[in-house]
Amino acid sequence: MKNIGRWLIPIIGGAAFIYLLVPIAYIFVFSFNDGGRANLQWQGFTLDNWLNPCGAPAVCESLVHSLQIGVVATVIATALGTGIAIGLVRYKFRFRKLTDVLIILPLATPEVVLGASLLAQFLNLGWELGYTTIVIAHVVFCMSFVIVTVRARVSSLDSRLEEAAADLYASPQAAFWKITFPLLLPGIVAAALLSFAMSFDDFIITNFNSGSFQTFPKFIYVSATRGIPPQANVIGSAMFIVALLVVIIGQVISYRRKKQLENA
Repeated sequence: MKNIGRWLIPIIGGAAFIYLLVPIAYIFVFSFNDGGRANLQWQGFTLDNWLNPCGAPAVCESLVHSLQIGVVATVIATALGTGIAIGLVRYKFRFRKLTDVLIILPLATPEVVLGASLLAQFLNLGWELGYTTIVIAHVVFCMSFVIVTVRARVSSLDSRLEEAAADLYASPQAAFWKITFPLLLPGIVAAALLSFAMSFDDFIITNFNSGSFQTFPKFIYVSATRGIPPQANVIGSAMFIVALLVVIIGQVISYRRKKQLENA
């Protein structure tokens, strides 16, 4: 049984990994397709799509909208979520367990329910659906991801480091920026990257609260009825490559720091 497990587990893991990568490989291959607007069948190899990624109408405009919303929502959610995470770990107050439930609630709530609830709220307030309502909606669900991620990092910190800084006459502000914040930074960066990915990728909540404002996921959804243009596949492939490079660079930096600590 042990010998079977040694080769069976890698085979199952490899098959699952390949299964996950098949859609990405399809997008990458069809980004080179000379299929015109339909792009449903392979018509031939071309580099024109990569040389002119904005060739399809509104594709780059919708991409810029998604990037802008992702950056703004990430900055706001990361700033608020980090402060809330620190407060939840460091301070005790009444209704703390209720606060934990409220933080987890957006993560557990189906996106359809959350999107419809936010839409009803915006309509009751008389707000026009568009850029602002999308950003607010994204901050609502992204902030929960940030709080959960940063909170785990804050819980793992050794409070004696801050106490040692105080013993050396460091002010609370100096201790935070020179001791606490650098230790929290990896968790904050991870939370920000996760928040941006969730915001950029979101369709359901965005579709409820965007009105006529178009984001990249909405562009893909509308285009899917007549065939996603190859330029959209180009942008999707480029985003995947950028994300992959970010992960590789992060792993290289982490590996070098670990080696430096071992050699010190």
